[in-house]
Amino acid sequence: MATLYVIATPIGNLEDMTFRAVRVLKEVDVIAAEDTRQTRKLLNRYEIAIKTLISCRARNEEISSKGIVKLLEGGRDVAYVSDAGTPGVSDPGGRLAGAVREAGFPVVPLPGASAVTTLMSVAGTAGKGFVFEGFLSPKGGRRRNRLKELLETDMIFVLYESPYRILKLLEDLKELAPERKILIGREITKKFEEFLSGTAEEALAVLTARSTLKGEFAVLVGIGKKG
Repeated sequence: MATLYVIATPIGNLEDMTFRAVRVLKEVDVIAAEDTRQTRKLLNRYEIAIKTLISCRARNEEISSKGIVKLLEGGRDVAYVSDAGTPGVSDPGGRLAGAVREAGFPVVPLPGASAVTTLMSVAGTAGKGFVFEGFLSPKGGRRRNRLKELLETDMIFVLYESPYRILKLLEDLKELAPERKILIGREITKKFEEFLSGTAEEALAVLTARSTLKGEFAVLVGIGKKG
């Protein structure tokens, strides 16, 4: 039976591809991608012949999912990759996997890189459970309200944020939870990888001193007081 393979790809360093992911990408009939241009770079890096390459991004995922189901019905194996990391984790792919499974075809995950698990692995939380929230609303009121809800759980939680809103997030955390210790990962696995730990106020002081902010941010908010 034709199969959909959901494949995690590197979040920065292209050497983080798994052997299995490379093999499956070489073997499938069709590759569906969040951004075909980005995926071409990855395929070229591993000398994977570019066969049928189609788009399946957030804006067209519902329509594209129907087309992919038809490909599976025609006996063609399909691999899905998002721009970076694990599809369905703050990335497209969830609707596709659901549609394919509902149509009766197997959905096989190929695990690999994910910013949230990568950050957790160096956080020193000693195996504690955590809440993964991903990107908060860009609207200030909604962002603050959700932050309050997350802080009230008194659990570790992980957020993603863009360089355009990271300072606003830290300002909210400084006001709402000044005692919480946080860990920020920026450009994880890339050449200029950086981790900042301390309170929101301390991180804010470091980042506001810079003329520009680049890269995606993963932010872990801990529990208890600093230290």
